[in-house]
Amino acid sequence: MPQYLFSPPAVQSLPIRGKTERFAINRIFCVGRNYHAHAVEMGKPVDKLLERPFYFTKSPQTLVQSGATVAYPPGTQNYHFEMEMVVAVGKAGFRVSAEQAHTIVYGYAAGLDMTRRDLQLVARDKGRPWDLGKDIEEGSVCSEIVPMEGQIVDKGAIALEVNGQSKQSSDVDKLIWNIREIIADLSLFYHLQPGDLIYTGTPEGVGPVVVGDKITGRVQDIATVALTVGPAE
Repeated sequence: MPQYLFSPPAVQSLPIRGKTERFAINRIFCVGRNYHAHAVEMGKPVDKLLERPFYFTKSPQTLVQSGATVAYPPGTQNYHFEMEMVVAVGKAGFRVSAEQAHTIVYGYAAGLDMTRRDLQLVARDKGRPWDLGKDIEEGSVCSEIVPMEGQIVDKGAIALEVNGQSKQSSDVDKLIWNIREIIADLSLFYHLQPGDLIYTGTPEGVGPVVVGDKITGRVQDIATVALTVGPAE
């Protein structure tokens, strides 16, 4: 057995509805600007005929389970919520066709891609990576995984409230690139593996939260997600 200088990071995992086993997390991929109205509100409209999906990643160590209270992160004055439907990959896949994309889907979840918006926009406008804005400690929130093997979700309400007030309300049928297209494109660049999560993008209505705010969101017929913003450390 190898001896380590310090203990390796623990395996990140999520509960699976109806099972005692947990879903071990491998990687977290996120699709940027995947709802037209959100792209417009961010000042970067998307023309699907001229563009293809783009992605950023978040470390598995940023994952927290729904219901947690997380500290307001350092280095930002503009901490935003982004409500998303999450795809859980259950089988290996490389260069998966859109027609076969369903074969690697294990299930779905409801997630929050928390964002230091001020830092993200500075990086975006300077053409720099988004890591400081996106790859935030405790910034990837996710519900339990709902097994839906081989199924493609192409419609369903997606919504979010802060302190009971509606902030985001849309439908996943408004995704610019749908689940089949995302899997087909992403698998051109990565050998997708069991345990990968794909955050599929957020609709319009993103906005800031402050200490004490309670965030609740849902994807119809899948799951709900909740988060409380705690004091900065």
